[in-house]
Amino acid sequence: MARAALHWTRARLAHEAGVGAATVQRFESGQVVLDASIAAIDAALVKAGVLLIAAGAAAPAGGIGVRLAAH
Repeated sequence: MARAALHWTRARLAHEAGVGAATVQRFESGQVVLDASIAAIDAALVKAGVLLIAAGAAAPAGGIGVRLAAH
């Protein structure tokens, strides 16, 4: 969902995160991915303006999920 909010392809996210497109595919499908790859994907999304809101975290606009930061 975060990738879709940015209108990024899987290849674009892979490039921005410095991981392979297959890694992004495995991550998105819930398969096992190295912690370092997950951190790189998260960092690329946050750098692009995505707010990742975890379960139990306070979010002014609602519960868990993904939102784009206001610019």
